[in-house]
Amino acid sequence: MEITIYNRTNQDMTAYEPLFQKIARSAEKKLQLPKDYELSVTFVRSRTIHTINRDYRGIDRPTDVISFAANDFTYANELPEEEKDLGDLFINIDYARKQAGKYGHSVERETAFLFTHGMLHCLGYDHMKPEDEKVMFALQDEILDPIMPRSTK
Repeated sequence: MEITIYNRTNQDMTAYEPLFQKIARSAEKKLQLPKDYELSVTFVRSRTIHTINRDYRGIDRPTDVISFAANDFTYANELPEEEKDLGDLFINIDYARKQAGKYGHSVERETAFLFTHGMLHCLGYDHMKPEDEKVMFALQDEILDPIMPRSTK
């Protein structure tokens, strides 16, 4: 998977690129995905993601991650063969820090989780229904935990 990272914060986020690549390779293997998908990731702060959430989702508050899937489909194996762009993720680094403390793990683990969660949304997974949540959350664990276990503080 080709991952393009944009940084709209005043912090160095370059260390995340190799981690995101490992997670993408894990997802490719687990979900039997082609390796030529593309995904963009933009690191933002709370104020920016608040604006995006309000303007595009009608929710007037910040959030941790927003995914914009490039296509409307059910699961990755239903993507049109010629379509390679999965979509765009926006990761709120302020929330990553806050949630890392809340959940008792490292900021890196939380950021990796947000990437994994958003990537799965771009691949067509969701958690609106309990049965879908069970599938998506199990995949998150199967993809991420071998790379970055929960107890990484």
